[in-house]
Amino acid sequence: MSAGNVLVVLEQQGGKWHRMSWEALAAGAELASKLGVGVDAAVVGKGIAGLAAEAAQKSIGKVYAVDHDLLENYSADGYTAALEQLIRQTQPAFVLFPHTYQVRDFAPKLATRFGRVLVSDVVSAEAGNGSATFVRQLFQGKLNANFAASAGTFASIQAGAFRAESLGAGTAEVVNFAPSIDASAIRIKAEAPFRESSRAVDLTAADIIVSVGRGIKEQDNIPVVEELAEVLGAELAASRPICDAGWLPMERQVGSSGQTVSPKVYIAVGISGAIQHLVGMKGSKAIVAINKDENAPIFEVADYGIVGDLFEVVPALVAEVKKAKVS
Repeated sequence: MSAGNVLVVLEQQGGKWHRMSWEALAAGAELASKLGVGVDAAVVGKGIAGLAAEAAQKSIGKVYAVDHDLLENYSADGYTAALEQLIRQTQPAFVLFPHTYQVRDFAPKLATRFGRVLVSDVVSAEAGNGSATFVRQLFQGKLNANFAASAGTFASIQAGAFRAESLGAGTAEVVNFAPSIDASAIRIKAEAPFRESSRAVDLTAADIIVSVGRGIKEQDNIPVVEELAEVLGAELAASRPICDAGWLPMERQVGSSGQTVSPKVYIAVGISGAIQHLVGMKGSKAIVAINKDENAPIFEVADYGIVGDLFEVVPALVAEVKKAKVS
């Protein structure tokens, strides 16, 4: 492939966007800026004119509406065949995807069609002279690995690594692309689509999160932090030890084995900052840490830090917030 624009393959299911599509598009826009090229998007399915028009409201170059009757229901064979034809025609510099279950199913196959690998779960990227370096984490975030990538490389973007709101508004050109797909090429009969376990709490949608760690000492003290979340209109979350102990439900866990979040404000209360927790909240716009240990690793990533006993600091914060609301 030649050094054209960066192409971002967006994901939709049943006419609804996957929220990570916009994060991947933000990553594509950032990479394109570093390369000095444009960024385009593609959406795959049947009857997707409305979705393409919505994507065209972003500050990008073109939106390819890859539309075919055989793409109404997802299949790895169908998506691979359709996107292979689009990529061979458009010759993008790099191809990016959101790191979703669906992408993990078909993207390695698609990359293989071009003799390429898929660099998965990318958290950042640098670029120059037509090449890029993709960074992904190993061993639950303990190590960062750099992957030198020449033009034509495929990569998927980790949830929370890029901020969707960084995308500006625009009026992109919508290009209808009708791939040639024979029904015999779809070798798998689709069953019901995979669904992630339903959660009573979706921390990924929260603007403010107050998260509690082992510094809370015991379950009976949870209400101390819970009150702070309540007065701030925030969601209550926790590090893994709190959920493992059963003090809060597992759906409120943030970290490598929990939810990956990127709120506007993340307040870490009594959390030391183990790497397994940091990988789940590092995309937060502003991080506030409250910990009595001034050497706690959480302060290395925090934008604002309070060194002090949470049992003194948190009630004081609650009082100030309440006072501000009254005034």
